[in-house]
Amino acid sequence: MAKRLLSHAAVALFWLLHFLPLPLLAALGRGLGRLLLALGKRRRHIAATNLARCFPELDVAAREQRLRAHFEAIGRSLLERSLLWWSRPERLHQLIRVEGEEKIRTLLEAGKPVIMLAPHFVGLDAGGVALAMRFDALSIYSTQKNPVFDALLYRGRKRFGDQKLLSRQEGALATIKAMRAGRPFYYLPDMDFGRRDSIFAPFFGVSAATITGLSRLARAAGATVLFTVTRMLPDGGYVLEIGDPWPDFPTTDAEADTRRMNEAIEAVVRTMPEQYYWVHRRFKTRPDGEPSFY
Repeated sequence: MAKRLLSHAAVALFWLLHFLPLPLLAALGRGLGRLLLALGKRRRHIAATNLARCFPELDVAAREQRLRAHFEAIGRSLLERSLLWWSRPERLHQLIRVEGEEKIRTLLEAGKPVIMLAPHFVGLDAGGVALAMRFDALSIYSTQKNPVFDALLYRGRKRFGDQKLLSRQEGALATIKAMRAGRPFYYLPDMDFGRRDSIFAPFFGVSAATITGLSRLARAAGATVLFTVTRMLPDGGYVLEIGDPWPDFPTTDAEADTRRMNEAIEAVVRTMPEQYYWVHRRFKTRPDGEPSFY
């Protein structure tokens, strides 16, 4: 009971944050990020290890600066979710600019299933909200351990339109059916989900266990892939960039398609490295005989 009351109190405090002006909220978020960097020993170690593996050309001082910038971006994204969950639609339209919305509409009007490949950048939730304000979409939802926070997150994902949230256990058939029914799929395949349905594909020159789902789902559904990136802007706000349809995708070679996906994600990460989700153990699963990085 005490844990539940504390959780409700935290949600109430979080709700109050959405009334703050964006510059102040962003400053508080950066401060929270610095605090998380100081106190979060385990996540700090994971992020520092990832940065060292992916940017060996940087010296220690440069990687430390990038690590600080990353945690500041995470802090901002955490506090700014209060805006996503409670701000009026008018404010959200000002907060999140969308570029390329017509590409989705053109495909859907032509009866083409759509997969929006959305890598794990810190602005990912802002992009998801912008999409939900425009389309009845599809995404994967993972249940949270804390029931109060789970209800909050679930409500936030369902806030606009008729959003369909599937669990990973519901499988590919439900996903394909929803895409064929006209729901663009906001797909996040760039995490380490273990060996099942994965191959080892290079990511920043490091072998990374990567699921082949993008290729397999696109082929099974006859879907077009749009590379989708949400950038957090330094002066406040976000921009959701929807790329052009990927040509010649998928092929009959799922491994080659998966390597292509990682190459595309890496290229965008290099344009804003502090915003990629480095606190995830992206290289957790190692080839046989290779020791853990973490």
